[in-house]
Amino acid sequence: MAPRIERREAAMAEYLSEIANTGGPVDAKEELLDECEDIWKQMEECQSKLMLLGTETLLPSDAKLYLLMLQWKALTVDFHQWQARNPELISTNPDVLLELGKEELQKVKNDLEMVLSTVQSKNKQLEEDLKREQQWYEEQKQMLETLNKIEEEENTQVEHPSTKSLKIRELNELKNKVLKLKTYKEELLSALGGFLDEHFPLPEIGENIKKKPNIKIKADRCYWVIAPGFAEFPWSRLSVETETSDSLQNSSAEPVVELKTLQEILEMLINTLIATPHEPYITINESFWPPYIELLLRHGMALRHPEDPNRMRLQAFHK
Repeated sequence: MAPRIERREAAMAEYLSEIANTGGPVDAKEELLDECEDIWKQMEECQSKLMLLGTETLLPSDAKLYLLMLQWKALTVDFHQWQARNPELISTNPDVLLELGKEELQKVKNDLEMVLSTVQSKNKQLEEDLKREQQWYEEQKQMLETLNKIEEEENTQVEHPSTKSLKIRELNELKNKVLKLKTYKEELLSALGGFLDEHFPLPEIGENIKKKPNIKIKADRCYWVIAPGFAEFPWSRLSVETETSDSLQNSSAEPVVELKTLQEILEMLINTLIATPHEPYITINESFWPPYIELLLRHGMALRHPEDPNRMRLQAFHK
């Protein structure tokens, strides 16, 4: 009984505060205050009766069973009271009922708005799922059409073997042309290598020619000796000195760098230009003989990097 009275008292207090905030009539406020006072008096009487009943001391073994029996009895009493209870109005004042009706309608409106937003979000999600399913369906349809076309082409090739043999013959002709081109390429490279070995040989390192002055070129503490017949090129950028063979013997302790042939330099330039056309430059190091570099640059076969003088590239003759 007491919990129901407390719940009713709390509900009445809430309604009273809401009506007071909305500025309702004075008579409705007084009527609700009187009803609240009557309910409060009933609650105090029930509380005093409960205090007079006192408490019983139970054994620990019987305490749980006793509590369960009390809960069962309370639930049974509540059940019978709710069955015998008739709906009753909180108040007969029309102003109070109007405010309560507005409040209930506002609650229903808020609940319906929440339901509407939930339904809209679900509908949006369903629309997105539908679009994805339609896109997947279109992709599967296109894939099926492609497979059908491939199947038709395969069937056509099976029905017309002459077309397949014609394709095989064309493929063999292309292979033969590729082989001929490779052979021609090897011949060109071999002829180029022979020409360069004959007319542009590497300098003689550490060797001397009797009774004839040799030209010694100094670059990065390494000495290369050029035969007299090979010094006809205008090597203007190199510091050239003439020495006898006896003076070269004193410099035999200097480190000797393995020089690259002109053919190797050209192959490096060509391969770099073809493999990486966006970065066709190669780095010039000690293994590049300076007269070779000067030869390529003077005759327009190579170009030096505009910012780094130690890099160069092959002239793009194919463009």
